[in-house]
Amino acid sequence: MRNLLRTTLLACVLSLCPIAPGSAGPLEDGVRAFERGDYATALRLLRPLAEQGDATLQYVVGHMYAKGWGVPQDDAVAVEWYRKAAEQGDASAQHDLGVMYFLGQGVPEDDAAAAEWYRKAAEQADASAQFNLGLMHAKGQGVPQDNAVAHKWLNLAASRFPASEWNQRDSAVKAREAIATLMTPAQIAEAQRLAREWKPKKE
Repeated sequence: MRNLLRTTLLACVLSLCPIAPGSAGPLEDGVRAFERGDYATALRLLRPLAEQGDATLQYVVGHMYAKGWGVPQDDAVAVEWYRKAAEQGDASAQHDLGVMYFLGQGVPEDDAAAAEWYRKAAEQADASAQFNLGLMHAKGQGVPQDNAVAHKWLNLAASRFPASEWNQRDSAVKAREAIATLMTPAQIAEAQRLAREWKPKKE
């Protein structure tokens, strides 16, 4: 799991700037340090760039604090960085900020705030946020209980998890099918219509 997170974050950072052979600069050097697992150096180089307002790097810095990569683990500082990126519309940061509120890590536990951040990320097609939001609607946790809406989000999550995340996709399918047993055929048809008509939006 740690390697998957590291690979995902590295992909986020690399998407900012293709690195040409022989190129140098704080971003490029920070990415290279991150890639070789020298997180202290990566943080030293990337944090000033994040402080200039780059949402992707703000998310990366937040995640490094959340995981204790190159810095003592600190949920409260992670939340600060996640919030900076989330308020700029970064879906990964919105999802992770929702997790922090859901678990009460670095902030007081708050289901309504968790659901709101999940919703923002889910609307941008973040499969993990769609899954979490679906579960919250199924339980009426921080949002009104609504099986049709839960089914919609779980259906969308199941269709968006990549093949490499088969276990998450399987969990979404199982949760969706469990919700379906509580619904009438008309309610299932409505939920399927909602999923078909849903379109992602960029904040």
